Amino acid sequence: MTQKMLKNVRGACACGPDCSHGQEAAHARGLRETYRVYRLTLCAAVRRVEDGCGRTAFLMQAAFSVIDLGILAFFILGPYLRARSSYLLVDYAIAVWIVGEMVVRMITAPSIRRWLLRPMTWVDVIILATLLFPAVLSNFAFLRVMRLWTIGKSPLLRDAFRRAGRLQHLDVLRAVINLVVFLFVVTGFVYTSFFYYRDGAEGFVDALYFTVATVTTTGFGDITLPGTMGKLTSVVTMIVGISLFVRLAQAVVRPYKVTYPCPSCGLRRHDADAVHCKACGEVLNIPDDGE
Repeated sequence: MTQKMLKNVRGACACGPDCSHGQEAAHARGLRETYRVYRLTLCAAVRRVEDGCGRTAFLMQAAFSVIDLGILAFFILGPYLRARSSYLLVDYAIAVWIVGEMVVRMITAPSIRRWLLRPMTWVDVIILATLLFPAVLSNFAFLRVMRLWTIGKSPLLRDAFRRAGRLQHLDVLRAVINLVVFLFVVTGFVYTSFFYYRDGAEGFVDALYFTVATVTTTGFGDITLPGTMGKLTSVVTMIVGISLFVRLAQAVVRPYKVTYPCPSCGLRRHDADAVHCKACGEVLNIPDDGE
């Protein structure tokens, strides 16, 4: 069907140098139709990869995850690699990769507005800015750790847990990832804002120590942040950090539930063996692996 549509499009776009207004309109319609066909083809391909349909899709997921882990390793080791001559080359190569990911997500999104409202879009924009302008935005390089969210939301992660029969632990891992990302983002901010002047790893360790003590509300008081800005940073760290701790505790102790939208009321979370929706009573047909 796709080949037939493309053939029709090519026929509609085959206008010569003496193109009339009618032919120009047909040419424009043909281009729009070509874009629509290729967009649908790309959407279908992306959906197959995300769903892990087949061995090829699974291998592609694995390859993308390896690349994401390599990017994250580069971000973590960035301060130690910055003096190397190849640092900028790798830096800009990662920027090109992220731009490619953003373009694919934008094309396959239902609308530009929906794409702009995705949190990962703005995470990628921030990371891309630090990659394109490493000298100017070096103090914001700690925000690159948010790339870890990409790994946490990877379809491969879910598929790997499903194959291992540990899907009930996926929410726990994602809650841990959220907490770790928050800890290192706050640590990076505290380090660049208050402890950057200290030599070696001492400043970063102090920033991490302060962040963990604040998030856990231990409050030893041996390391504090000066001034109004320091107090506000402590307040935000405590409020958001304790919320993430509660979320992690909920993921650990609450009964395992599956994500399956109810066709009637839309409730997404159900018991793994649920037959009826507990909100509206609709009969459910939740797929499982027979385990």
